[in-house]
Amino acid sequence: MAKGTNDAKLLIQSLRKAYAATPTSLKIIDLYVVYAVATALIQVAYMAMVGSFPFNSFLSGVLSCVGTAVLAVCLRIQVNKDNKEFKDLPPERAFADFVLCNLVLHLVIMNFLG
Repeated sequence: MAKGTNDAKLLIQSLRKAYAATPTSLKIIDLYVVYAVATALIQVAYMAMVGSFPFNSFLSGVLSCVGTAVLAVCLRIQVNKDNKEFKDLPPERAFADFVLCNLVLHLVIMNFLG
């Protein structure tokens, strides 16, 4: 059991060291993703406790949070300098794509609300 605990500590230390080298812009995007997922989880917990009478509202809220988190992960992939696949894509273009896709997502969500 001690070897497993020691391995877990080494893994956490190596992940913390690698994440310390991550640029601040990517950390901000990571924080935004965590916020969006946490908001979706809070909505699901609220629905489980109180009920889902306006189910379209619940579904719209959760899909909005999850969709925003997915789009933010896509933005993070495109903005990351270590990613060779998007090396020719300027960060401004990636952010413009993120904003446009978020606009379309939320227009669909508002339409789904009714």
